[in-house]
Amino acid sequence: MEKLKIKKETQKISSINRTIRIKPECFDKLMELSEKNGISFNKVVNQCLEYALDNLDE
Repeated sequence: MEKLKIKKETQKISSINRTIRIKPECFDKLMELSEKNGISFNKVVNQCLEYALDNLDE
């Protein structure tokens, strides 16, 4: 399986507001990726979710 690569996307995406709870360790890793790649926390989370759903073993 191909590894996740964080992309610096500039286009706006339509979205739905939803509150979720994230473990502190996971939040810290996502924030680190956000800062390291210079993109928003939200974009990192969306890329991770898309990758997980695209590679889900059903």
